[in-house]
Amino acid sequence: MRTFLLPALILAVIATAMGAAYAKHQSRKLFIELQALESERDAMNVEWGQLQLEQSTHTTHGKVESAARKRLGMEIPGPQQVVILRR
Repeated sequence: MRTFLLPALILAVIATAMGAAYAKHQSRKLFIELQALESERDAMNVEWGQLQLEQSTHTTHGKVESAARKRLGMEIPGPQQVVILRR
């Protein structure tokens, strides 16, 4: 019985050590992947901020008025062209 028990315990210790090494390796791989994804998220946040700034620049009153004049040929009506409707 003892001759069977010692090799079984040795195999169990080796298997446990290999399992611990594998788990540590997987943990490191996942941590590296996490860091890469966090870096990608940060880059996307920067790009999002830049796009919001660009959008706010394009929607300022001056830009809208300039686009209306150039692209659509619109102009501000004169006082005689303005009609005020009342109930």
